[in-house]
Order: sequence, then structure tokens, then C-alpha cells
Amino acid sequence: MTSNNKFMTFMIPVFSVFLGLFVGAIIMIISGYNPIEGYAALWRGAFGDAYTIGETIRRTTPLILTGLAIAFAFRTGLFNIGAEGQVIVGWLASVWVGIAIDAPFIIHLPLAILAGAIAGGLWGFVPGLLKAKLGVHEVIVTIMMNYIALHVSNNIIRSVLTDHATKTENIADTASLASDFLSNMTLNSRLHYGILIALFAAVIMWFIIQRTTIGYELKAVGFNKHASKYAGMKVGKNIILSMVIAGGFAGLAGAMEGLGTFGNIHVMSGFTNLGFDGIAVALLGANNPFGVVMAAFLFGTLKEGANEMPTGAGVPTELVDIIIALIIFFVASSYIIRWALLRFKKEGK
Repeated sequence: MTSNNKFMTFMIPVFSVFLGLFVGAIIMIISGYNPIEGYAALWRGAFGDAYTIGETIRRTTPLILTGLAIAFAFRTGLFNIGAEGQVIVGWLASVWVGIAIDAPFIIHLPLAILAGAIAGGLWGFVPGLLKAKLGVHEVIVTIMMNYIALHVSNNIIRSVLTDHATKTENIADTASLASDFLSNMTLNSRLHYGILIALFAAVIMWFIIQRTTIGYELKAVGFNKHASKYAGMKVGKNIILSMVIAGGFAGLAGAMEGLGTFGNIHVMSGFTNLGFDGIAVALLGANNPFGVVMAAFLFGTLKEGANEMPTGAGVPTELVDIIIALIIFFVASSYIIRWALLRFKKEGK
């Protein structure tokens, strides 16, 4: 990649965020709100004290992993809309292991985390297999499997893990990512050690994509599957592997919620939206693992800070959803931003 392309890859998300916040401020003014007070309230809601900082990081954790799930599939030419379902089954599997197994901490916690990743990977395996063997588009299959995951998981919670209750018992302490040290340090926030797992997962994705033969083949299949097949690569195997790894990342996101934030799983009336938010995170992060981390932190900041906006400035929380949508719109309109940046760069010479 040339230095000019690298500059554009970095600047387009930055300008998209700036434009999203700027247009959001205009909307506030038109709606009769003070944008300075609104954004000040958002900042306080995300970083006002140790508690809000802990909650912002906690909210960022699963977004990193769902962003990686989407970005990994994108890098290999696949659109994983099924991260939402993969999150749910990963959450269910990790809590199930956390409740059902009696083992020491050093065995129980890794086993519960692994169960979440495996469940998500298996949920990604099905659309990968159908895509590789039958040519069924992964978008259609993954959307359908989101609903299957939601309703099957709810039924398992009611009929298997509980006696018609809406929430399971809490996982054993030996399977918990929660930390008294982190909680006390952040004034009883729900911050847990999952953030370390999420950051490590970003490094793992970078290593797979950039430093392994498997990663090279996955990228090659994403660029041109016909040329890859001509070169002797097993296209079908790589499609399946890509969806399994992507599903594993999303399953880990579910495990972070089950083993860290909540310590249980409850019947869900709708989707968690973590998987869908992961699409926006991946787009803003330019499908780069470290870009995903930064984008997830921004989204975590916006979503956590939004809680303070109604009380602190009288601004409805829905405005944050509008700002996020605007940011994604400007990322999708990258051609216009790229043209403007190049023109500005030329005029500056």
C-alpha cells in the first residue's frame, strides 16, 4: 500500500467522525438543543468519573470482538451479518458451562470462554459450508440464523437451564471474568478482565491475516476466488474457515457478556444489537484489527455517554444513534471524502 493510500485509509474514518459530530451538532441546534451542553453531557457520561470510565471500557469490550468478527469476514470477501446470532449462542454456551461444570478456576474459566468461541464458530460454520458447497449467499443464511439463535436460545433458557424462568442462575465464581479489584477501582462498575481478551483477539487477527500462510490464502480468496483456485488454493475450505474464525470472535463477545458483564443469560425479547453494531465498528475501523479497537472505543464512548445526555442537557439519547448513522454514512461516502482530501492536498502544495 502506498503512503498516499495509507494516509487516505487513516483520514477517511477521522473525517467521517468529525462530520458526524458536526452534523449532529447542527441537528441539535435545529431541534432547539445546545450542542455544547449536549456533547459536554456525553463526555461526562463516558468519562466523568471512575465509574463511567469503567462502564465505557466494559461496553467497548464486546464491540471490539463483534467488530473483529465482521472485519475478518470482510477481509476474506464475505459479509458476516450473522454475528448477532453468533453472539447469542456464544453467550448461551459460556454460561451453560459456567453453571453446569464444577472445576477449579484455572480450568473452568478457560473452558467457559472456549465454549463461547466454539459455539460461535459452529454457528458460522453452517453459512460457510452452504456458501462453499452450494453457493448460497452468506448474507441470507446468516440473517436467518440470527433468528434461529435467538428463539432456540430462549427456549433452552426456559426449558433446559431453568424451570420456565426468564433468567438463569449466576455462573460459578470459578468461571467469572468479574473482578473485585477492577470493580472497586471503578466505583462498582461492571468492568471485567474481558477487555484484555478482546485486545488479545485483535492481535490474533492481525497475526493471522498478516503473518500466516492461512491468512494470505484467506485474503487471496477474498480478492479473487477464481484466481486463487487457479493457483491451487482450496477456495471452499478457506470460505468455511473464514466464517468459523469470524463466528469464533463473535462467540467470544457473547462469552464476555455472559461471564463478565451479567454473569448469567436471560430470555431476550429481541437482539442484543452487538452483532449489528459490529458492522459499523468494522466499517469505521477499515477492517483493520487495530482500527476496529479504536472504532469500538468510540462507539462505546458514544453509547455510554448517551445515558447522561437526557438528564445533563435534555438531549434525547436517540441523537447518538443518529450521529453513529451519520458517521457510517460518511464512511460509506468515502469517495467524496477522498476527493475532497486530495483536492485540499493539491491546493496546499
